[in-house]
Amino acid sequence: MTTFSDLDLEPREEGPVEEAPERVTRRPRRVRRTTFDDYLELGGSFLSSGALVGVLYGHVFNMSGVLGFLVLWYFAFMVIFGLTLKITNPNPLVVDKLVQATIFVASAVVIAALLSALIFVVVKGLHALGHLNFFTHNMAGVSPTAPLSQGGIFHAIVGTLVEISVAVAISLPLGLMTAVFLSEVGGKWSNLVRTVVEAMTALPEILAGLFVYVVMIVYFGFPRSGFAVSVAMSVTMVPIIARTGEVSLRIVPNGLREASNALGGSEWRTTWKVVLPSARAGLATALILAIARGIGETAIPLICSGASSFTNFNPFANPMNSLPLFILTGFQTGQSVAIERAFGAGTVLLVLILGLFVLTRFLARDRKVKR
Repeated sequence: MTTFSDLDLEPREEGPVEEAPERVTRRPRRVRRTTFDDYLELGGSFLSSGALVGVLYGHVFNMSGVLGFLVLWYFAFMVIFGLTLKITNPNPLVVDKLVQATIFVASAVVIAALLSALIFVVVKGLHALGHLNFFTHNMAGVSPTAPLSQGGIFHAIVGTLVEISVAVAISLPLGLMTAVFLSEVGGKWSNLVRTVVEAMTALPEILAGLFVYVVMIVYFGFPRSGFAVSVAMSVTMVPIIARTGEVSLRIVPNGLREASNALGGSEWRTTWKVVLPSARAGLATALILAIARGIGETAIPLICSGASSFTNFNPFANPMNSLPLFILTGFQTGQSVAIERAFGAGTVLLVLILGLFVLTRFLARDRKVKR
C-alpha cells in the first residue's frame, strides 16, 4: 500500500519551458476578388475602345448619331476587353468576366432609361409644382388656358386615392384566396383556375373597362362613378396578386407546414398562422405590382367614370377624376399651360406610387420580437 512517505515530494529540476507557437488566424479565401490589375484592364479597355470608335465613327467614316456611337462602342469594348483578358486569364474566366460586363451594361442601360424618364417628367413639371394652389385647388370653373396660379389637381389626387383604395379592398382578398387555393388546396380545378389567372394577367385594361361598363353601367344601371372604376381596376389587379402570391406561397419550406401539422394544427390554421406570415414579403411584392398596374390606368377611368373638374369624395355617385385621366385630358388640349399641369400631375403620380410602395414595404416588414 502506498503512503505519503513513499511519494517523492522533492522538487525536480525542469528544463526551459517551450513557448507555445503563435496561433495562426485562418481567414476565408475570397473567391471573387477584384485586384488593381482588373481595374486597369477594365478602364483601359473602356477608354481605348471609346477612343477607337470615336476616331473611326466621326472622322474616318463621317458618321453621326449618339445611339450608333454607343452601340459600336459597346461591341468594340467587348472585343478589346476579351482580348486583354485572354493574355493572362484562362478561357472560363474570360467568358465569366465578359458575361459580367454584359449584365452590367444591360443593367446600366435600364437604369439610365428609367432615370432619364423620371428626370424629364420632373423637370417639365417643376414650374407647376412651384404653386401651392396646384395641390390644394381643383379645376372647377378654371379654363385649361388659365395661368398656373389658378386651379390645381386636388380633385385628381383625391380620385386616385379613393379609386385605388377601393380597388385594393376588392382585389386583395380575392387574390389572396385564389393564391391560397392554388398553392395549398389544389385539386382537379386548380389547373383550370391557374390557366384562367394566367390568361387574365395579360388582359388589356380597355377590355376590363368595357366589360364593367357593359355589365354594371349599361345592364344593371349603376352610375358612372369611382366605384365602377375600382371594380374594373380589380379585374386587372386580382390575377397579378393571385399569380405572384402563389409563387410566394410555394417557396415557403414544407418543413414549416409539417411542423405545424405535427403539433396538431389544422390545415386552415397552418395556412393562416404559418404559411401566410412566412410569405409576407412576397405577398407585399404582389400587392405592389398590382397597385402599379391599377393606379396608372387611363382607359378605365375614361370609360367607367369620365373626366370631372370637381372634387368628389363619394365613389358611388358622380364622375371622379384621376391623375392619369387628368394627364390625358391636359395633353389633348394642346395648350402649353395644360401640358405643364399634366407634367406636374405626372410628377405627383410618381411620388404617390413611390409613397404607396414604401408604405406597403413598411407594413410587410419582418417585426423582430424584443425580449
